[in-house]
Amino acid sequence: MDTSFQPEQTGDAHTDLERRVDERTRDLQQALDQAQSLYEHAPCGYLSLDANHRFVKLNETLLGWLGYSREEALGQLDIFDLIDPSWRPVMQDRLEILLQSGRTEAMEIEVRRKDGSRFHALFSSTAVRDVEGNFVHSNTMLVDISERKAAEQRVVAHEGFLQTITDRIPARLAYYDKDLICRFANTAHASRYGKLASDMVGSHLSQVVRPDLLPEILPRVAAALSGQVETFEAERVASDGTRNYYEIHYIPDFQQGVVEGIFIELHDISERRRTEEFVLDANRDLEERVRERSAELFQSEQRYRLMVDAIQDYCIYFIDESGLVTDWTESAQRLHGHRRSQMVGRSYQTLLSTDNAGEDEVDPGQVLRLAKAHGQWETRGWRQRDDGSRFWAHTVLTALRNEAGELQGLSSITRDMTAAKSLEDVMNDLNRELEKRVAERTQQLVAANKDLDVFSHMVSHDLRAPLRHIASFVSLLQEQLGGSSDKLVTQYLNATSKASKRMSHMIEGLLEYARLGRVAIESQPVPLAPLLEGVMAHLRQENPGRNIEWVIEEDLPIVRGDAMLLAQAWSNLLNNSVKYTRPREKARIEVGWKVNPVGGRTFYVHDNGVGFDLEKAHNLFVMFQRQHHSMDFEGTGTGLALAQRIIERHAGRIWAESAPGLGCTFYFTLPFEGLEPELDFPRSSLAELTI
Repeated sequence: MDTSFQPEQTGDAHTDLERRVDERTRDLQQALDQAQSLYEHAPCGYLSLDANHRFVKLNETLLGWLGYSREEALGQLDIFDLIDPSWRPVMQDRLEILLQSGRTEAMEIEVRRKDGSRFHALFSSTAVRDVEGNFVHSNTMLVDISERKAAEQRVVAHEGFLQTITDRIPARLAYYDKDLICRFANTAHASRYGKLASDMVGSHLSQVVRPDLLPEILPRVAAALSGQVETFEAERVASDGTRNYYEIHYIPDFQQGVVEGIFIELHDISERRRTEEFVLDANRDLEERVRERSAELFQSEQRYRLMVDAIQDYCIYFIDESGLVTDWTESAQRLHGHRRSQMVGRSYQTLLSTDNAGEDEVDPGQVLRLAKAHGQWETRGWRQRDDGSRFWAHTVLTALRNEAGELQGLSSITRDMTAAKSLEDVMNDLNRELEKRVAERTQQLVAANKDLDVFSHMVSHDLRAPLRHIASFVSLLQEQLGGSSDKLVTQYLNATSKASKRMSHMIEGLLEYARLGRVAIESQPVPLAPLLEGVMAHLRQENPGRNIEWVIEEDLPIVRGDAMLLAQAWSNLLNNSVKYTRPREKARIEVGWKVNPVGGRTFYVHDNGVGFDLEKAHNLFVMFQRQHHSMDFEGTGTGLALAQRIIERHAGRIWAESAPGLGCTFYFTLPFEGLEPELDFPRSSLAELTI
C-alpha cells in the first residue's frame, strides 16, 4: 500500500467534509426551524419559568391565549400574575415540589388573561437542570380544558337534574356496574340504608345489603348480569320490626350488546299487599256472609210465602206491565175466590166490579199508567168475587224496578175495606147530622149574642142611670147639710157615695169583660219599648209622690197583636204592681222577657210589694175577686181578669208566682211569627194608647 502523502487528495477530502458539514448544518437548522415552529404553534401552551417563577420563554399559542406580547411577558410577569390570588398557596406548593423532585402532577387551574377573562387549563411541569444538578428553568405545559370543563359542568348539571327528578320519585332506584359498584342511587334508595345518595356512590353491593340477604340476592344479580330481567317480590323486616313488601326489578344495562351493569328498581307495595290481604279477608268474610244471607233470604222467602198465603184481610198478587196476572197467591184466591188456573195470564181488570161508576175511582185503564209513572198508585172501589158477591177494596199498585230502573212488573196489595166502608157511610151520616146541629146551635148562639147585646145596652143605660141618680142625690144632700155636726149622717152619705162609685166601676168592668170576648183582634207588629214608656208615663203622672224604681230590660222585642188591647193588659199589670208596692218606702218594678223553649216569648212583671198567698189564690183571675181587703187597697177586682182575657185572645197564657211579703211576679206568653218586621212607630201614638 502506498502511504506517501498526496496533497491533492487531502484537499479534496477536506472540501468534501466541509460540504457535508454544510449540508448537515442546513439539515439541522431546518429541523430546528421546524421544531421551533412546532413549539411556537403547538395546540397547547409552552412556557419556561426561572427559579423566581418569572417567564423566560413562552410559545405563540400561549401568548395568543393570554393576550400579551412577548416583550410584555418575558422577564416582566411571573406565574402568579396569571392566576387568582386564591390559587397562590396551591401554586407555591406545586413549584416547591418541582424544585425538589423535578416534576409535578398535572393540576387544573384557572388562568387569567390580560383582558381579565379566564379559562380553565391543565398545568404540568418538569425541571431542567445543569450538569451539576442546579435548577435552570422549567418546561411547563398548559392545556386549554375549557371545553372539557364546560362539558363536565353540563354533565354535572344533567346528573343533578336527573338526581332531582329521581329524588322526587317514590320508587327506589340505583345503578350498579358489572363489578357491583354503585354508580347512582336516588334519595329513596339511599334512605333505606340510612345513607345519603352521594354516600352510596362507590360502595360495593356487599357493603350495602345485609349479609343474611346476600344468598337470596346474588343469584338474581348474576342472572341479571347475564342478560335476564329479574322481577320478584320480597318481604323485608325494618329495624323497628315492621314488615314491608317490595316489588323488585333487576334490569340489565346493555351497551353495544354487552351488559355493563344493572338497574335496580324497588317499589314499596306494603299498602297494596295489606290491601290485598284485607280484600282477601273481606272476600272470605263476604262469602261467609253471603252464605248466611242466602240462607236467611231462603228462610225469609219461605216465611214471606207463608205470610202472604196466610193473611186474611189482605191479598197480594203480581201483574206484568200490560196488566196480566203473573203470580196468584193463596191469599188472593181466598179473598177474590178465583183459582190460580183461572187468573194467571188474565187481566186484573176482570176483578173490578161494574158498580164503581159513582165512586170516583180512576179509570182502570189509567191506573197502570199512573202506577208506572209515579212508582205507586192507590185506588178504591168495589171488587167482584168468583161467586158474584162484591167487597169494597183498597188496592195499592207498586211498580217493581231493578237497580238499573227497568220495570220488572207490578205488585198489587188489596185489602177488604167493606167494614170500613160501612163505618165511613155511618160517619158521613153522623157528620151530616152534626153539621145540621152545628147550624142550629150557631143560630142559637147568634140569638144569645143578640140577647147579650141587649143586656149590655140595658146595663150601660138602665142600670147606670139609677147609679148616677144616687150619686147626684148624695152629692145634693152633702151640699144641703153643709157643715152638719151629725157625724153618723155624714158617714152614711160617704159610704153611699163610695158604694155607688164602686158599683159604677164594677159595671164598667163587666161591660169591658163582655166587650173583650167579642171584639175583633186587629193584629199588627207592636214594638213594646215605646208602648211601655207611655204606660209608665201615665202611672208616674197618677202617682207623683211615689219613689218607684223602674227596671226595664233593654231590646224589648216587637210582638204581633192588637196594640190597644196589649196596652190595656200592660197597664193593668203595671198598675197592679204600683198599687201593691205602696207600703214600700222604695218600690222596685222590673219588666223583662225571654224566648220560650216551646214557642213564643215569655214576659214578666216583678215587684217588691206585699205579695199574697198563692195557695189561696185559686180565683186570682176571676172577675170581682180580690186577694186583699178593699179597706187596705182600692179596686174592683177586674184588672187581672181583663188582662187574662186579653192575653188569651192573643193565644197566650198568664200565671203568677208570689208569697206574702216577698212581692209578686206575673208571667204571660205571646206567640211570634218568624222574623220581626223593621217598623218605625211614632212613640207618641203608642203612648196615647195607654192614656
